[in-house]
Order: sequence, then structure tokens, then C-alpha cells
Amino acid sequence: MRIGRLLGSGRNADVYELDEAWVLRRYRDGMDATRELPVMSYLSASGYPVPRLGPQPPSAGPGDLVLQRLHGPTMLESLMSGAVGAEEGAALLTGLLADLHTVPARLSPDPDDRILHLDLHPDNVVLTLDGPMVIDWSNTEEGPPALDRAMSALILAQVAVDTAHPAADGARQLVTALLPRLAADDGIPAHHLADAAARRTLNPTMSPAEKALIGEAAALVARRADR
Repeated sequence: MRIGRLLGSGRNADVYELDEAWVLRRYRDGMDATRELPVMSYLSASGYPVPRLGPQPPSAGPGDLVLQRLHGPTMLESLMSGAVGAEEGAALLTGLLADLHTVPARLSPDPDDRILHLDLHPDNVVLTLDGPMVIDWSNTEEGPPALDRAMSALILAQVAVDTAHPAADGARQLVTALLPRLAADDGIPAHHLADAAARRTLNPTMSPAEKALIGEAAALVARRADR
């Protein structure tokens, strides 16, 4: 496997070019990527928009994942540039969450459980010519859909309440447009919002300054979700 140039970096992984069809995503912190393989395969077979999985070469380590190379901006880039507005972005995120939560759990015996992303925000949606694709399934679990909605709302609210963040204004607009839509889709119960906040507090990739905003962000979600 010949690894090409670095295409992008996230909080805990780097993406490298392999060729025009495939990329290699490699965790920097020793995380095991193999747990994502069956989830993504299951979602793809269910018709949910995830990148195709490529053949894992013998030289691949447990933190490596060969994925379809996607062409197009992230939803975050499109929101920042103005190519996508807050209402359109809110509709897109709501739709992706709702569609995901139609997929039955793969392992859980609870009939109400679904596949959860638990990190579905604009930087994890790539807008390709074939439609939006949801990336980064490192946090995926099975459980109640309301937890997934709470997590997406809380992540956006953390940016919205961060006055120093360049995307704060856009995030506030997106949260304002998003939460009424989520409320119409069975909403965000308080205990799921509290669970999401607790999980964010334990996130090792977040700085102390980011974690300090979780309480204010949760309060924003709670206020907006009640309207």
C-alpha cells in the first residue's frame, strides 16, 4: 500500500491519498478502526450514505481504514462560505439523523434501539455530487435516537456559545433553525441531554476551554428545545 499526500487532519486522525478512488484514514492515538467496519458495512447495505469501504491491505494496522475518496466540500465549509444557509443546513442535518434512526440496531436486542453516530455535525458531512455522505463513525453506538439528537445539538451549541470561535454566529443561526425541527421529531428529553453533556465532558480530544462551555451549551439547547 503506497500512501500518498496528506489530504486532511481531524482531532485524532489523518487522511491520506491512496489514489483517485481511495483514501487511508489513520488514527494517531492508537484507536482501533476495525470496530467501525461492520457498522459502516451494515449502514451501506441499508442504503444510508456512508463512504464505501475499500480492501484492507495486509500492511494496514488496527488504526487504519481504507475508504472511498469523497469529492466535495464539507457542510461546515459550505455554511461558512454561504453556499448553504442555516435553514437548509438544519433540514439536511435533521434528515440525516432521521434517516439514520430508521436503521434497526445491528446487535442490541432492544427493538427501540437504533444505530447512533454520536458526532453528526457539519464537519462530518461531505456534500458530494451524489448527495451528502456521513463520515467519521468512531463514536458509533447503538441506543435511543434522542441521545444522537442531543449530541448533535450540543456540539453545535458549544460553538454557538463560544464568542471567540469564528463560526459562532453561524452556529447560533443553525442551532436556532435546527432545534425546532428536532423537537418535532420526538425532541430531546432532558435526561438524554444530560447524558450527552456528560459524554462531552469525558471527551479526551476537547480542551479545558471547550469543556467549560458544555454547561452553557446544554442550557441553550434546553431553552431552544422547549420552544
